[in-house]
Amino acid sequence: MASLMASPLPRLAAVLVVTLLAGCGFHLRGTGGGTALPDSWQAMHLQAASPNSEFTRVLRARFTASGIRWVNAGEATHRLELGPERFAQRNLSINAEARAAEFELTLRATFAVRDGEGALVMGPETAQVAKQMENDPRNVVGKAEEIRILRDEMRGELAQQIIRRIAFFAASSG
Repeated sequence: MASLMASPLPRLAAVLVVTLLAGCGFHLRGTGGGTALPDSWQAMHLQAASPNSEFTRVLRARFTASGIRWVNAGEATHRLELGPERFAQRNLSINAEARAAEFELTLRATFAVRDGEGALVMGPETAQVAKQMENDPRNVVGKAEEIRILRDEMRGELAQQIIRRIAFFAASSG
């Protein structure tokens, strides 16, 4: 019975905080429903070194979700030139048996943006994502699966990093 008579103040405070955050334009990264790219940048053509790679598919999907329309080269206001993903794995530390105890995984890609006439407007630049993981030398199958999962996550992060860099450049260049 006491819970039914509880003060509405905490609920009112929560509603007020949510309303204030929504009113100021706050949103979690990746949930903005659009992109910070100006309208003149939203018709793009993708020229990828590896057009059928998993990274190219992830990047294309992330850009599309951000409001980019992929068009033919002749219709594009900008062309995104994407190099292949480069994945590297190195040992960070070793254990008492002289086996790798920790790995660093690095995924990088180069990209550049040209305008509709083919003039270079941004780049070439390199975007990079790095993650660390612990290694259990007795679980080779589990390690391979963990690396595969981390690499998939890193592709998404790398695509988001490229989107943010291009959006920042577009906003700062007028």
